[in-house]
Amino acid sequence: MANVVVVGSQWGDEGKGKIVDWLSERADVVVRFHGGHNAGHTLVIDGVSYKLALLPSGLVQGKFSVIGNGVVVDPHHFVAELEKLRAQGVTITPEVLRIADNAPLILSLHRELDGIREDATAGLKIGTTRRGIGPAYEDKVGRRAIRLVDLSEPETLLPKIERLLTHHNALRRGMGLPEIEAQAIYDELTTISDQILPFMDQVWRVLDDKRREGARILFEGAQGALLDNDHGTYPFVTSSNTVAGQAAAGSGLGPTAIGYVLGITKAYTTRVGEGPFPCELDDDIGRHLATVGREVGVNTGRARRCGWFDAVLVRQTVRTSGITGIALTKLDVLDGLKQIKVCVGYELEGSRIDYLPASMGAQAAVKPIYETLEGWSETTAGARSWADLPAQAVKYVRRIEELIGAPVAMLSTSPERNDTILVHDPFQD
Repeated sequence: MANVVVVGSQWGDEGKGKIVDWLSERADVVVRFHGGHNAGHTLVIDGVSYKLALLPSGLVQGKFSVIGNGVVVDPHHFVAELEKLRAQGVTITPEVLRIADNAPLILSLHRELDGIREDATAGLKIGTTRRGIGPAYEDKVGRRAIRLVDLSEPETLLPKIERLLTHHNALRRGMGLPEIEAQAIYDELTTISDQILPFMDQVWRVLDDKRREGARILFEGAQGALLDNDHGTYPFVTSSNTVAGQAAAGSGLGPTAIGYVLGITKAYTTRVGEGPFPCELDDDIGRHLATVGREVGVNTGRARRCGWFDAVLVRQTVRTSGITGIALTKLDVLDGLKQIKVCVGYELEGSRIDYLPASMGAQAAVKPIYETLEGWSETTAGARSWADLPAQAVKYVRRIEELIGAPVAMLSTSPERNDTILVHDPFQD
């Protein structure tokens, strides 16, 4: 049995929630390994919609779930999301959910700083979710973060906060903002600590024990590989690594535990926020994709930018994440289009290239080179076998496989869990 890492192969919003939920039925353990509550997952089960941001999707299935050390945790959001799911009938206790003791925390000062930076008139707008994710990761790397385990030692918490504020109050003075008192942050944390500390554990040890017992582990990625801090469209990226390799570092389980990498891939391309988007469509087709695909952010409510499938980008993330196979989603959104275009290369300064450059200027300057495929008039929605698909839809899928250099392991044809064509079970690799 292979342990499986699920990653988004584009800019996020590829439909990971449904696929993770589907795979959770076959898994014993589900692990979040990066990001925070900035990436929403929607699960639709028997007509009931569950919206998650921080909690692993496996909880809805009652699976043992883990929030790893690579995740930044907002304790107040954690409690709120916990209560919301419990109100929908989901049982969540420390017996089914553990949080890494060394996970860094998101504080109110992080959220405030995130918003202030995004509202600044000077410099680049990154398009963050304003939830404090970036500033929390900065403090982690700067070795001044407050971590979950610190809440279990209230007698030494105040000096740690004071050390953190040495940095943040200097920033605030420079921005003309009032300084923050250490006691205010202390009170913010101690009023919530009793509700989150029961879930704390040595996640690296728990996961290693599960692996040795033969448990099937599913690593649930958030966002997409093109938002990776190293391999994405920098600086219009998130503040963590989103490629598959982070599953090991962000959980404490070594890379030899990973057997299969499944790249969730939308049949067209979307992006939320700022940054380059070579295949973006600001026309009737783009608006059609947005409307039919219901392209609005789960957590933020922000409209997603839409465009044709970009094989150049996905081929690149297949390599940087070591993707074994893809789960192709939202094929049904393309139903009824007479022609469908696929980006097969870029033009940059008169030359053809087959990759996305690292330079911000070059990323903004590349022009897509399209191949046009025949569309289909029949519906693919709800298809559960290849025989249910129109011939041209099958040709479209096969052409994508050729262009990105990875096979389709799963094909999703609606938000419902069972509307899925399984070509290869990742756990059976």
